[in-house]
Amino acid sequence: MSAASHDTAEAVLTARELYRFHRAGDEETLALRGVTLEVARGETIAVVGPSGAGKSTLLACLAGLDEPSGGEVRVHGVRISHRPETERSRLRAEHIGVLLQSRNLVPHLSVRDNVRLPQRAARGRSAVSARELLAQVGLADRAHALPRQLSGGELARAGLAVALANSPAVLLADEPTGELDGETEQLVLGMLRERAAQGCAVLIVTHSAEVVRGADRVIELEDGRARAASEPQGRPVLREGHDVTR
Repeated sequence: MSAASHDTAEAVLTARELYRFHRAGDEETLALRGVTLEVARGETIAVVGPSGAGKSTLLACLAGLDEPSGGEVRVHGVRISHRPETERSRLRAEHIGVLLQSRNLVPHLSVRDNVRLPQRAARGRSAVSARELLAQVGLADRAHALPRQLSGGELARAGLAVALANSPAVLLADEPTGELDGETEQLVLGMLRERAAQGCAVLIVTHSAEVVRGADRVIELEDGRARAASEPQGRPVLREGHDVTR
């Protein structure tokens, strides 16, 4: 993405002053400490940091899978946080694709029906057919297989098809290439790049140097706080506790 296009691109996903507290008995853990960020249309952001830094918690809050203790998340200007789960699920189905290391697939459903599940949750949206999506990820001949019958690489590709089922405006991925062989990693990354080129806002939690190299921006989380790990075009892209500068 060029500097000019980045400056003028629409912010599709915004998070403001996100805090997340976890309590265990009398102990309280701060998983997120005032994280603010924006992801623009067609932009790819890599989120990096050590284990326990809050990366997966951030992704869950951005996706509406978890509620922040403070702050808010908006997609296309519509608040997704601090709503009933039914409303968050609807907004997620309409706007957000989520690719997780696990839990992307319902065990008792076929691969095809796993792709159709989010499509049924967002009725009225034009969506690519399950058959076409599975062909794109190289699983046309595995449409009727159950998740337990898939290899690790096939599971990753099936999960990607589920995440892309409704042609989302935002794609959130948690370690999408963590346990993949080189060929499958390149296939997954190629599809993520293609979606970004089509205007999807992509945020990837990762430890992969390959993902980081292909990102427009890199945000580092440490101890629940965020900072810019790289600054393309020589300008600040994230300031802790402040809005992204555009």
